[in-house]
Amino acid sequence: MAELNGNLLVAQSGGPTSVINASIAGVITEAGHHECIEEIFGGQNGILGILNEDLIDINDERSKSIEGLRNTPAAALGTCRYKIDFNKKPEKAAKDMDRLFEVFEAHNIRYFFYAGGNDSQDTAHKIHLEAVKRGYDLRVMGVPKTIDNDLPVTDHCPGYGSVIKYNSATVMEIGFDVGSMATDDGSCCIVEVMGRAAGWIAAGTVLAKQGNPANPPHIIILPEIPLNEAAFLNRVKEVVAEHKYCVVVCGEGVKNEAGEEIGADKTRLDAFGHAVLSGAADALASIVQGKLNLKTRTVKLGYAQRAAAHYASLTDADEAFACGTAAVRAAVSGKSGLMPKIVRLSSSPYRWEIQLEPLENIANVEHFIPRDWISEDGFLPNEKFVEYAAPLIEGQVVVPQKNGLPSYTILAKSPVEKKLAPRA
Repeated sequence: MAELNGNLLVAQSGGPTSVINASIAGVITEAGHHECIEEIFGGQNGILGILNEDLIDINDERSKSIEGLRNTPAAALGTCRYKIDFNKKPEKAAKDMDRLFEVFEAHNIRYFFYAGGNDSQDTAHKIHLEAVKRGYDLRVMGVPKTIDNDLPVTDHCPGYGSVIKYNSATVMEIGFDVGSMATDDGSCCIVEVMGRAAGWIAAGTVLAKQGNPANPPHIIILPEIPLNEAAFLNRVKEVVAEHKYCVVVCGEGVKNEAGEEIGADKTRLDAFGHAVLSGAADALASIVQGKLNLKTRTVKLGYAQRAAAHYASLTDADEAFACGTAAVRAAVSGKSGLMPKIVRLSSSPYRWEIQLEPLENIANVEHFIPRDWISEDGFLPNEKFVEYAAPLIEGQVVVPQKNGLPSYTILAKSPVEKKLAPRA
């Protein structure tokens, strides 16, 4: 295919991870090696910022800042949860597409990269199809990201290894704390982690056991397995009888046997119309304390679990950077409408490579934990899951320090001059 000359635009979307900026660093670093890419721009706050023509000039950033992105948390370019929805809002979606391509044309954008999860890959896919439809020369690549680890096709998602590394270490430390205070009265601690529909994050904390059945977490409750309250309470009693304490990890999207999310606040909806999840651990604590009269405390790891770049997995960061690099190489070679995916070659020793997958096979498809990776009673992942997850947390990202604290990169974000009238 003929070489395509023009500018590159990269943006981020959805909830951040501790390594999403490593992917952006991969895109920017690789883009700098290709003469066909003339200018490199960043979209502030994802697709929403692009619609508002809020672009930043990456060429104004110091090379040290781009390198620093490899160990900086959150979304350095800014993110959003904006959806171009042709199903529910067709007229608005059509206007958004018109505006998007006006911005692309005004700034000669010929390469577009969107880092994110399910909805982000759907957006990238729609933009690719629209470019083909309009006959506009544009190469679109999705870049995988999500701590939820629920993108299909790829072995795992950049961001996942780091979140389970941090969460497993935290659960270990909580276990030491709770276990040191255990008395004959018994106690229970319930740790809530992210994960609405898929339990990959909760399941990952099984690594804290380090092969010892006595180590916390003693119970892991996954959104994929409906909660049997009686069986759960019996298991808590058994663990407390044996160890005097019980550490439980639950995904925020845990469901009861009626299929209802036990932590959902239906009076509040998120950007996609989902009930806000904020109380699974509290709901479980009420059950344990009320039915067993057992002292129970809760811990919600919240944003900390996806922002903990100080304890990120080096394997995860390297893979995230490689996905950004591979996306640029594919686009420059003439490909579009694809996403780099991680393909596992072996688990021990851990070996992997990057391949490409059409976005149409990824957009809006959720990947769940296989049932045969979970114990028969549903309360712990088994050895198959451990074999899968263990390599992903290997290695430690070394973060520069200043005054005893991590020194993270903050981009200058020099604005690109606007050429269009404000968005209506």
